[in-house]
Amino acid sequence: MDDAEAADTVDLAIRTGYRLIDTAENYRNESGVGEGIRRSGIPREELFVTTKFNREHPSRDGVLRAFETSAGLLGLEYVDLLLVHWPNPDQGRHVEAVEGIAALVEQGLVRAVGTSNYKPAHLQQVIDAGIIPDVNQIQLDPQRPRIAERAFHDEHGIVTQSWSPLGQGSGLLDEPAVVAIAEAHGRTPAQVVLRWHVQQGMVAIPKSANPERLAQNLDIFDVELSGAELAAVHTLDSCRADVVDSDEFGH
Repeated sequence: MDDAEAADTVDLAIRTGYRLIDTAENYRNESGVGEGIRRSGIPREELFVTTKFNREHPSRDGVLRAFETSAGLLGLEYVDLLLVHWPNPDQGRHVEAVEGIAALVEQGLVRAVGTSNYKPAHLQQVIDAGIIPDVNQIQLDPQRPRIAERAFHDEHGIVTQSWSPLGQGSGLLDEPAVVAIAEAHGRTPAQVVLRWHVQQGMVAIPKSANPERLAQNLDIFDVELSGAELAAVHTLDSCRADVVDSDEFGH
């Protein structure tokens, strides 16, 4: 979304009931997100705002500058969660970047330490340096359930946050198993998949600018998938769905 669309959508989403907002330096819409927050009139303390920074800022001083730029665009004095968007291990500074966020937490400028697209090996290096991230945001959906990554997160008390939780463009929402469960509960396929995430303790961050889908995506907390239904969704993992390799890609 560009700034104008982000402002309209964030305002609408907050009024619809959303309280977690996810943006990033790389999305180029932090200013619009901040405008949407202001328009909503909701007290700042009721919102959980996440942003992320790019590979240009891996040092402690760089992380501080990245935060100051993002906070300025958002019009916020602090952000609730700051993420290293990609580990970029070719730089060899993915641990230092997390240390930079931890320093901002100590200063009260950031509330939680986050990583994004960190593999267990990357996270272990961070943990060995004495920091356990609060959140690791990874590409995750029923076709890419990331079992090993989730197990590592659980072992160390790291929250798993799912980006592209609906498997954008993968045909996930047309899968017969998902459609059948949706029909059984009188819900949409997207609601079934989002419930799959939430019911297993993951934090899903779906993107939509459509008012009807925004409302539907939030309306998943009064439905419960059975063990058999969860298992049916799990079988969609074919081990063939591509996952972006964070050892090879990053920005």
